[in-house]
Formats: sequence, structure tokens, C-alpha cells
Amino acid sequence: MSSTAVLGCMFGDEAKAKIVDVLANNSDFVVRFQGGSNAGHTIVSNGKKIVLHSVPSGILYDKTVCILGSGVVVDPFALNEEITQLEKQGINVSNRFFIDPRAHIVLPIHQELDSKSENDKRNRTKIGTTKKGIGPTYADKSARFGIRFSDLYNIDYLKERLTNLYFSHHLEISKEEIDKLVESLSEISKKFEPFKMQVPYFINEQYEKGADIIFEGAQGTLLDIDYGTFPFVTSSHTVSGSITIGCGISPKKIDRIVGVFKSYFSRVGEGPFPTELFDEIGNTIREQGHEFGSTTGRPRRCGWFDAIAAKYSAMINGVDEIALTLLDVLSGLKTIKICTAYIIDGKRTLEFPYDTNSLNNCVPEYIELPGWNEDITKIKKYDDLPKNAKNYIESIEELMDKKVSIVSVGPDRNQTIFRS
Repeated sequence: MSSTAVLGCMFGDEAKAKIVDVLANNSDFVVRFQGGSNAGHTIVSNGKKIVLHSVPSGILYDKTVCILGSGVVVDPFALNEEITQLEKQGINVSNRFFIDPRAHIVLPIHQELDSKSENDKRNRTKIGTTKKGIGPTYADKSARFGIRFSDLYNIDYLKERLTNLYFSHHLEISKEEIDKLVESLSEISKKFEPFKMQVPYFINEQYEKGADIIFEGAQGTLLDIDYGTFPFVTSSHTVSGSITIGCGISPKKIDRIVGVFKSYFSRVGEGPFPTELFDEIGNTIREQGHEFGSTTGRPRRCGWFDAIAAKYSAMINGVDEIALTLLDVLSGLKTIKICTAYIIDGKRTLEFPYDTNSLNNCVPEYIELPGWNEDITKIKKYDDLPKNAKNYIESIEELMDKKVSIVSVGPDRNQTIFRS
């Protein structure tokens, strides 16, 4: 019996999709447990780039079955378009893609509410959301006004739920508008009916049979609704504990947790970022790393590796080993820094603060390491990496007290080094 959780442990965009894709080569199932189409998971195979939003990253392997658990929120129209695009590329999802009927549905009203909140001039706290409607959907789920995937197959009940949903937001909607929305949802639900699956029963049964299962996280730990940089966070739980809730499986059945970290830090949207670089080095990292959002296209903010934030993230996830990605991006830098402590109000701390103001006011304390100039994108063995690159990796291992078992030296699945 074997299950592996692959989690982004920073502000998202850690290239975890690549790690899932690489590991899925030997896996039977890949299961998403939270998030929605605000996730942008990019995979490069043989030079071909594929961006996924809701469909799990194992879909490129013919034998791998992909599943969305109840903790995921699903935009049926966006998902339909994503599946259509995959099919045009010759990727068949038939009998290989399933959705838990408990998963909540993202509706046009949620996207309208999301956009309205972000654009409202009276709102002084801009989160920088993707405006995909994810936050309002999770809010309606918690308020018990949400629409679930299973509701799409009961027309009368769906009409009742939609009417209650609009009423809860003090919005008027005519019977004709409700009927039109129900008609469009009913039509698209016909395509999705073969995808319905009781995920808790299925995934537990498969685990007991000895299947190889990957649990794929979206976004990153520092964007968790509780443990991230609130309020500049996503609207779901991105940590390992969310797997149990989002899939209906016991935490005892999560056998291995791989934490995915970039070789530097990046962030898209608003919020505190202690090690952010505003100079030419930051621009160089952004350009060399192609740091632009997969979902929004927005340029990402870039900075040095933050061992304080990384160790905090590894702790609350119970990370067993580290996958370190985009190491090749740092090639050519004369020196590389790692944050090893924060100075807040004159006091040195090794703890990641719980409040945004402290993070905004902290001064990072760094160690400085020599860089390397060699092109490492074609290297297959760890021992063949430049001495300074290995020194950088081993410094991160020492600071975090965790083994770096996977090193990514390029975007393609073949540009991956496994350490025994």
C-alpha cells in the first residue's frame, strides 16, 4: 500500500505539477483534494506545454486515473472547456476522470461577486484573486447555500437551491433567469454524469488493494486559509491535513509527504513577502524562470529562498522529503542568499509570524553563498552538479533538517534528478 502527497509549500507556483507528472508515471491514481480552476498547473513533456486548471496532473499518462475530491470546487463550464482542449490534443479522459458528487459548483454569480469585491474602490484590502469565483464558492459552501455537483441531476431541487443562493446574497433573479441557468447546467451535466464517483469508498478500497495513489495539492501552504498570510490567502486549506477532509480518507493512509519548494521564492498577487527582490537580480530571476502566472499571466514577485517560511511550512505539513525545483534559474548569479532569521521590532526570531503586519515589518537576516555559471539543464546525476549548486542544496537541507530527494533542473519531465 502506498500513497504520496505532493504539496506546494510556498506561495504556490512551485512547479508541483511537474513533480506530480514525474511521479505519476508509476501511479494508478492522482487525486486533487482542494482548490479550483484558480490553480494553474503547467507540465512540459518533450517540449510541449500543457496547462491544467482543474484536471489533475496525471492525466497525460494513459493508465492513470484522475479524481477530484469533495474539497475541490468545480466550474462546470471551465472544466468542460478544459476537457475539450485536452481531447483536441489527443488526451482521452473517458473512464479516467471522476468527481465526487459532494464537490461544490462554481457559478457565474460567484465570479461576479469575486470581481465586484476586487474592483470595489471601498475595499482597501485587495487580495489579488484570479476572479474565478473560488472564494465566494467556498464562502457559500460554509454558509450552506452552495450548490453541489449532485444537485445538477435534480432539476426541481436545483431551482430551489439556486433561488435560495441568490436570496442569500440579496440579489434579485427572475424565474426566467433561473430557468435559463438551470437549462445550461442541466445540459452540461449530461456530459459529466459518467464522471460521478463516491470518492471516499473508491479511494479507500484502492488503497487497501495496494494501489499507488498521489494526492495533488493546489496553491501553496503559505496561502492556506488558516496558516497562510491571512487575509492574502486562498479560500481553501492547502496543507496536508486537508487531504483527509477533501478526499474522505484517514490521515493514517497518507504514507509519504513530498514538499515542493522552489530554489527561490515567488508570489503572485498581493500580500507580505519578506525576501522579495526589487532590483535587477529579481528581474533576472523572473525572466530566467518565466515567472508569469499560468492562470492570469501576471508577473510574479521574486525573492531569495526563505528558510524560516520553508521550515514552518514543512513542519505543519509533516514533510518527509523535499523536491527542489527551478534550480537552473539561479545559474549565472554571482552570489545567492538564503534567509535564516527575521528581525522584527529589533528582535531576532526563527518563527514565522502569524500576522501580516509583523511580516511586512520584518527584516530578513541572510547567509550568502557563491553561485555557479554552468548550464545544469542537461545534468542527470546529482554528483555531476557544480560544487556550488550542491553546496546550495545541502545548505537548504541543513537549515530545514530535511532531505532534498528530487532536484528539477528544467521544465521538462526528463530534466529531473532523483537522489537515492
